[in-house]
Amino acid sequence: MGKKKISVMAISVISLCLLGCKVFKPIEGRRDAVKPFDVDKYLGKWYEICRLDFYWEKGLSQVTAEYSKNPDGTIQVKNCGFSDKKGKWQQSIGKAKPVSGITTGALKVSFFGPFYGGYNVVKIDPKYKYALVFGKNTDYMWILSREKTIPDSIKDEYIQYAIQTGCDTSKLVWTRQE
Repeated sequence: MGKKKISVMAISVISLCLLGCKVFKPIEGRRDAVKPFDVDKYLGKWYEICRLDFYWEKGLSQVTAEYSKNPDGTIQVKNCGFSDKKGKWQQSIGKAKPVSGITTGALKVSFFGPFYGGYNVVKIDPKYKYALVFGKNTDYMWILSREKTIPDSIKDEYIQYAIQTGCDTSKLVWTRQE
């Protein structure tokens, strides 16, 4: 293989890695991350109330996300869910880093090495019991709770907010928590 071909391949690989490291923040405007945000209050276990379904979570019930601090200051993200089809638990572990400082609810999250995706906490109650989260675009949305259920008033408020930002809430999957 010639030097020119190797150089082109090397540049392509580096470009792909840099693109993968780029954080895809949600669209500006009403989907901005919450401020002020206390990352330490956000740590701990969250139950998924609903989501806009996507490949990695298809067919999962009893989904939880647990956030804890790593020694290097990053945040460990441990997602678990039960696959009804496979009859077993699935787990993925990743890491998150604040994007705009620790007082903004914008994180970049990675489950695959240097490839990060945007994760914005766009609504959270003052006691950090309920959260509305968007991904890089309106195809990714979650409502999270510290308990397996959520009051209808909070659910309705978060759904209305999601609709106002352009999310198609008719496609929500309501996570079965047992």
